[in-house]
Amino acid sequence: MPKRIVLGLLVFVIAVGSALWLTSRAVTPQEASWDDVLAQAERGGYGVVTTDELWELYQTDPDLLLVDTRQEWEFAPGHMEGAVVFPMEPTWWARWSKKDDLRAVLGEDKERTVVFY
Repeated sequence: MPKRIVLGLLVFVIAVGSALWLTSRAVTPQEASWDDVLAQAERGGYGVVTTDELWELYQTDPDLLLVDTRQEWEFAPGHMEGAVVFPMEPTWWARWSKKDDLRAVLGEDKERTVVFY
């Protein structure tokens, strides 16, 4: 009986350790060309704007939503006026667990222009 308990505990510890390791790994950025970025945006149904186009939107679109994806400690010392902070964590688990928070930040207006930076 004690051998079964020890084996069961060992399996449990390995399973929990593996789960923690898998869910806390950082997503390694892949090197991408500009063409890769454009193709991925098109596949997702997103548009890409240049800095000049963003400046024009910033000056003319009162409903523009700017989402700063840096950490709050990076956002606090300086950011674009009117931007909201929504840190994009480097793990898939963190991103998945914050999807409802992101939905709340974005709001219900599906036609609103949103820029993540």
